[in-house]
Amino acid sequence: MKQIYLDYNATTPIDASVVEAMMPFFQTHFGNPSSTHSVGRAAREAIEDARAKVSALIGCDRDEVIFTGGGTEASNMAIKGVMFAGGEPGGHMITTAIEHPATIEPARFVERLGCELTVVGCDENGVVDPQAIADAIRPDTRLVSVMHANNEIGTIQPIREIAEICHEKSVVVHADASQSIGKIPAFVDQLDVDLMTVAGHKFYAPKGIGVLFVREGLDIESLLHGAGHEGGLRAGTENTPYIVGLGRAAFLAASLLDESSGISATLRDKFWKTISSNVPRAVAHGMQAERLPNTLSIAFPNVSGAEMLSRVPEVCASLGAACHSSGEHRSGTLHAMGVDQDLMRGTIRFSFGRSSNAEEAERAAMLMVDAWETLKS
Repeated sequence: MKQIYLDYNATTPIDASVVEAMMPFFQTHFGNPSSTHSVGRAAREAIEDARAKVSALIGCDRDEVIFTGGGTEASNMAIKGVMFAGGEPGGHMITTAIEHPATIEPARFVERLGCELTVVGCDENGVVDPQAIADAIRPDTRLVSVMHANNEIGTIQPIREIAEICHEKSVVVHADASQSIGKIPAFVDQLDVDLMTVAGHKFYAPKGIGVLFVREGLDIESLLHGAGHEGGLRAGTENTPYIVGLGRAAFLAASLLDESSGISATLRDKFWKTISSNVPRAVAHGMQAERLPNTLSIAFPNVSGAEMLSRVPEVCASLGAACHSSGEHRSGTLHAMGVDQDLMRGTIRFSFGRSSNAEEAERAAMLMVDAWETLKS
């Protein structure tokens, strides 16, 4: 039984050329990047080359790229770094009801420590209204954190409009671009953000490596204190092999963006055509909004998404009711959109990637149709 992987929003395989780029830095070029001898200098040069590739991908200066242990750490650094600036937690933060736990949980954490938090909703397509952000801003608002593209349904948020509103009132803007990178352009100046999260394993780099873009001149508190690595914001000897891998993946993401996005969009739309033609009253969430080209969140009526996936082990996809480490629970995104409980229960997310092809996508769609036919009665 050959599996059909349609869960690229969850994670991606490491690209073969990324692995190849990393390998010398596990044994041959193993030096500490802070060492001044030749072995250390080789590691430092590789890190700075990777930093340049990431900066090119997101359109920033090299010094604004801070390597982290992943997207979750980057978002934690952004939120806690702003809300703890000055040494003590304080002020007001705004985020949205559709955020990934990597944003929601640190926001709740700083709230428990004395900061105030406002969570704004979205419309029926999963899009945040910039005016809702404007209405929530207060004189003591320090930070607004909004994801660039939603991980569950793929809707793209009006980050630039939100940023313009925030900057008029001197409020810092953070965007989680974990799902955007490699799928749509995510240039920091076009988005007008002050902080931006990048997660390597979402675009064919290893798990455990990410980036926080920090705009020059913005002072944030460090999460890790030590020898002052990464501009004093992330102490600890750098993970050279993974950083090198991230740099290679960033280069590929920039080079293949148009091609891969076009292929993914075609597969997504054909997959939906097959489902909608065979499953009456199936719903594609967020279809009236601008979406990621690779993401399709489908509600199958009168069935359980979990049961459907269990009946089709060949298809690797995710429940729309976000399944995190604690197990299945209600999707914050779908709930914020006002999705009916039955449709929420039957929602499955399909996300396409570089290895997806038309034959497998069509087979997966028909397998899902067959599972629905079996379960609906």
